[in-house]
Amino acid sequence: MVVNRIICLAIGYIFGLFQTGFIYGKLHHIDIREYGSGNAGTTNTLRTLGWKAGLVTFLGDAGKAILSMLLAWILFHEKYPGQVSLLEMYAGLGTVLGHNFPFYMKFKGGKGIACTAGFLITFYPPLAILCLLVFVVTVAVTRYVSLGSILVSVCFYIQLIVFGQMGYLWVDKELLPETYVVGAVFTVLAIWRHRANVKRLLTGTENKFSISRSGSLNKSK
Repeated sequence: MVVNRIICLAIGYIFGLFQTGFIYGKLHHIDIREYGSGNAGTTNTLRTLGWKAGLVTFLGDAGKAILSMLLAWILFHEKYPGQVSLLEMYAGLGTVLGHNFPFYMKFKGGKGIACTAGFLITFYPPLAILCLLVFVVTVAVTRYVSLGSILVSVCFYIQLIVFGQMGYLWVDKELLPETYVVGAVFTVLAIWRHRANVKRLLTGTENKFSISRSGSLNKSK
């Protein structure tokens, strides 16, 4: 099983290397990392290039997590039916790692929230419902996407434990502790990638959500 975990992490990482926002930006003759927050993920693409670019980036980044997990399922569901959900989880985690730390971009990628959304939808859809609600309400009330993203990561982990203890997850009981550990890595990664946002939230200097209009591109500081 250790080898299988490594294989799934590697599969995910390879899928994660497809940087939708970066590629979309290059097609429009810009490096998205040089604008806005300097991030290659959905939020910065949305702010910098508009709603269409943001939607394409979200779907691409969420989709690569879904595809990596589907491949893990195809490879292992027959031989390891009771463990395949955990292996899919490793594939999803690998995708987030590839997205956040792409080697060919000097490990400067996104923050992994769209990838995590794709993971949630594939791993256990009920987890995604409350997370989506938390995100939408938080951003609507505060206009802080970063706060919504952080709260989503915490909400996900709480639900993971609750559903796991209730026996609702498609994971063998003896694998639950490991499932919780892997889930914790998702949450810690999300919060750590937002550490600069946390500092700005605490000091009241965090940028509120807005979508860039044509011609209003601003270089990152």
